[in-house]
Amino acid sequence: MNDPQLSEPATAQQHAVDALRRLMVSSTLRPGQRVNQEDVASRTGLSVAPVREALRVLEQEGQVTYRPRRGYFVTELQYDDLQEIYELRQVLEERAVRYALPHLDDAALRRIDADAGECARAAGAGDVAAELAANRRFHFHLMEAPGQRHVLRLIRLLWDATEVYRAMYYNLPEERAESVDAHERIVRAVRSRDADRLVAELDAHRERALEVLQGVIGEPGG
Repeated sequence: MNDPQLSEPATAQQHAVDALRRLMVSSTLRPGQRVNQEDVASRTGLSVAPVREALRVLEQEGQVTYRPRRGYFVTELQYDDLQEIYELRQVLEERAVRYALPHLDDAALRRIDADAGECARAAGAGDVAAELAANRRFHFHLMEAPGQRHVLRLIRLLWDATEVYRAMYYNLPEERAESVDAHERIVRAVRSRDADRLVAELDAHRERALEVLQGVIGEPGG
């Protein structure tokens, strides 16, 4: 049971974390931009203290960077950073889905189907925030199985570090449609219990996103 003395600060901090995530996903706060703590506090109806704590949480996730005497900035990744993160995801996610696939029962398949449907509806409506949330549920439900606590924690950190860039990807209408098609292929691989095909579809889905993002942010010196 939670300590009642701690529940209110924790709630305020989490509210601030969620608000900052929304501001970044909506591109109100863009990579490289300074985070005005007073402005965020005003937007959320909170004091500056929970906003400051939330920024420390996001700094640990790699989503913001602290610069002495200048404050917090939304982390700006180079293509090489994204490539490294996506390569790490490939290794960890292959391990996770191969382990999880035999454990995905009918209830899990229904959740995955529902997530894919929510992604498709959000893509059709152009609701990037809703699609990002549904997309995240979809991918993590593919990997949910007992005995994967540590690998999933690492995968979440990698996802969190690139959430702003995923928002850029889903802001492109053609990529929203492509993602829906990719999810359909992934679901078919899950239902056929074909681990090699599932890994191949996930690799292709990830590589497509990385290729598109390379075009959006460019390579060093490019």
